[in-house]
Amino acid sequence: MFERLLIANRGEIAVRVIRTAKEMGIKTIAVYSDADRDAMHVRYADEAYNLPGTTVRDSYLNTERILEIIQRSGAQAVHPGYGFFSENTDFARAIESTGVVFVGPPPEAIEIMGDKISSRIAATAAGVAGVPGTTEVLTSADEIVAFGENHGWPLAIKAAYGGGGRGMRVVHSAAEAAEALASAQREALGAFGRDECYVERYLTWPRHVEMQIIGDAHDTILWLGERDCSCQRRHQKLIEESPAPDFPDDIRSKMGEAAVKVARACGYRNAGTVEFLYQDGAFYFLEMNTRLQVEHPITEAVTGLDLVELQLRIAAGERLPLSQDQISHNGHAIEIRLNAEDPAGGRFVPSPGPITRFERADGPGVRTDAGYEAGDAVSQYYDNLIAKLVVWAPDRERAIAKAIRALRETKLEGVTTTIPADLAILEHPDFHAAQHSTKWVEDRLDLSGLTAPPSTTATEETTTPTEVVAEVNGKRVAVKLFLSELVAPVPTNTPSPRRDTPSPRAARTQGAASKVGGGSGAVTVPMQGTVVKIAVQVGQEVNVGDTVIVLEAMKMENSILAERAGTVSEIRVKPGDTVGTGDVVATIA
Repeated sequence: MFERLLIANRGEIAVRVIRTAKEMGIKTIAVYSDADRDAMHVRYADEAYNLPGTTVRDSYLNTERILEIIQRSGAQAVHPGYGFFSENTDFARAIESTGVVFVGPPPEAIEIMGDKISSRIAATAAGVAGVPGTTEVLTSADEIVAFGENHGWPLAIKAAYGGGGRGMRVVHSAAEAAEALASAQREALGAFGRDECYVERYLTWPRHVEMQIIGDAHDTILWLGERDCSCQRRHQKLIEESPAPDFPDDIRSKMGEAAVKVARACGYRNAGTVEFLYQDGAFYFLEMNTRLQVEHPITEAVTGLDLVELQLRIAAGERLPLSQDQISHNGHAIEIRLNAEDPAGGRFVPSPGPITRFERADGPGVRTDAGYEAGDAVSQYYDNLIAKLVVWAPDRERAIAKAIRALRETKLEGVTTTIPADLAILEHPDFHAAQHSTKWVEDRLDLSGLTAPPSTTATEETTTPTEVVAEVNGKRVAVKLFLSELVAPVPTNTPSPRRDTPSPRAARTQGAASKVGGGSGAVTVPMQGTVVKIAVQVGQEVNVGDTVIVLEAMKMENSILAERAGTVSEIRVKPGDTVGTGDVVATIA
């Protein structure tokens, strides 16, 4: 077993890996961007090194700098977590070329399965059918239109090297194709460093059921059980559970066997997830995620296995300690993602800012995997997942009841979170009856009554001693100073220091569309973010609901819409500008 592990990630997954590594006696090394200098994963690691820059591309996707840190820190293995470089073939090869162990599948497997197009080809060759779609990278919107006219609408554009709903756009007509493709490519490039996309049919009412697999270097590949991840918004998961409800045992076995076939088709090793769409008693291969999934804790809860420990042991060359017939499942587990988003009216607007209070739920069968503590700030530059609440009970109804109790016990303040929407899902009869699908949250769940709580602030005296962080040649060093002073947290709508000039402020809004007060025609933004596109020009006539700008916040694109008809009289921003909550970006006369 290696002695020093570098985690090339951040947030709750970095903390999660660090904890298991410490239990195994492995020294942990964190990396952090300028914005994450005091982040929880940095504080938990044994050592930490700076990745200069704030944006993802400048920091966590900086291969050259990460390789320098690996050499300097003496890391013998690298765990990529999920997202970022976890499914990047070039990164895996770069790591292994230095003689360092990559905790994940072979680069060749990532190349086949990390690319969603080649994974479809490999799955078909292995006898596992997928949703009808293309097997070539899209080069123009005309190809989308041709596919739609041939197979019918709607369609889904997907990032070939992506996951988690990033770089995915649903297209309902030929008129939407060009803008949807451009938007998907922009988001994919920002999140994964590559913008290749493909297109496939979009099923009408499917469930998202995925199978956890794990394989070692000694020709053993096992399926550990399925997870239902159908509760989604913007194609990103909110709540997952295992086992899948109302799911026949014969389908479960066939899906597990199909997942193993897909894994064998690419010579897979380590933890991975094969995703399927399930509808009307049939399942279709969707993609394979060649990494650990966000929702892996519910598989751990029902199997009693530590998947990160298995990952590390497999990476060190050890055999899996069990066979397929030794895997047992006990009870029911549910995971609830606690995201910094405002779900008011079902809009799910990113809500970056400082966390002023975070009290975790407790009790039997309750686990919280968090990447933040009270006093930490959720940055606009990264994913908005704060924590994952995981519950286990002997059966599904008791697991749902426990999840509701634990959610109500959780206190998260300073940022707006998805907790009200999570409760609405768990308490709904459709969820109890397993009548939901991947489209249920957005199409049928009524969230119109949800309103955002008022922002909270707190002033508190610092404890003594106070830890002050310094950097010596890029390595984080903590120094204790004995200070006593009152510190007030920065409010969520504090202007970004990157803006050249201050902008007028408006009241905090509740939705993704801009709000206009008193007929002023001011188009404001409801969250901090970076302008990626100006959709109008001065003098242009616009209608209510037209896109004025496209704002990227927390790795998602958000359209800021006109809420009155008129003529654009002023545009105050340009692509690349950073704006804050309430900033006026344009005016409509």
